[in-house]
Amino acid sequence: MTSFFTYRFGWGFGISWFVATLIDILIIALPLMLAVAMIIYVDRKIWASMALRRGPNVVGPFGLLQSFADGLKVFLQETIIPIAANKTLFLLAPIITFTVALIVWAVVPFAENASVANINVALLYVLAASSLGVYGIILAGWSSNSKYPFYSAIRAAAQMVSYEVAIGFVLISVVLWAGSFNLGTIVEAQKGYLFGWVNGNWINPLLFPMAVVFFISSLAETQRAPFDLTEAESELVAGYQTEYSSMSFALFWLGEYANVILMCALNATLFWGGYLPPLNIGFLYMVPGIIWLLLKMAGFFFLFSWVKATVPRYRYDQLMRLGWKIFLPLSLIFVFLVSGYLMLVRVGVPA
Repeated sequence: MTSFFTYRFGWGFGISWFVATLIDILIIALPLMLAVAMIIYVDRKIWASMALRRGPNVVGPFGLLQSFADGLKVFLQETIIPIAANKTLFLLAPIITFTVALIVWAVVPFAENASVANINVALLYVLAASSLGVYGIILAGWSSNSKYPFYSAIRAAAQMVSYEVAIGFVLISVVLWAGSFNLGTIVEAQKGYLFGWVNGNWINPLLFPMAVVFFISSLAETQRAPFDLTEAESELVAGYQTEYSSMSFALFWLGEYANVILMCALNATLFWGGYLPPLNIGFLYMVPGIIWLLLKMAGFFFLFSWVKATVPRYRYDQLMRLGWKIFLPLSLIFVFLVSGYLMLVRVGVPA
């Protein structure tokens, strides 16, 4: 696309690269914003169905416009800033949360060689960028100058440390198996398990347990039930969001759901074949890769909603025990098993 603007309009390389990159960003960001609005609607409908309720069904056909009505409502509300709050950080916190949820999408492969930035260290970029999201929560809790938001911020920090370490070791197993940090290469490395028929690490007995650990850790990463301890209304009112209103509150919601969609994409990409069809059969490749990726993301989002609608919230000590005493040792064991297996198979037993 850069060369198109260079030769078609005679622009310099720098301007052409900037315009082409901006178009790529908008191609992802604008549909993502629409998807966030609709995914909130889908989330509420799934919860309603599991509780034998109707859910949104009044605003627009089948209630499809309910999310847009909610967005208009918060847009028209007054933004209230507590007198004792640190105003700069108070307003900056939701922007950080929302922005961080968007920038990770730059390296997600939607099809073969189809990503905004196809970098060799994409997985490291994902870890670094997604870890920044907790700063928005910490800043929101601290800058509110209120007791319950501050408790929520401390919980978010401890919660992040407990499962981010396990996620790191899970990803090491994937990197060892694929031999690359590039997400596109990781997807291509998942071709042809089970005599060349199945695509995806989920069929790999050494990586399937890590897929389960990564999915559960994704729930904690996005502060979704049963790990929504930063927003535990029975203990912390609304946690770090307690003092927020209007669009500041909406940005937290948009960031949370954008992060949920991102985690669905990463689960599909790392363990379930990403843009590859589920079976390594020729005619299935006629379907565009982005369709397969979206279908897998939809399946994971249903699991996210299913868990939130049915599983009770963990206590704080239970989450810490799960992260440090179960997931961390388990992920370390599988790093040892995967690396040992690869040494035997790809290098051979030393004489």
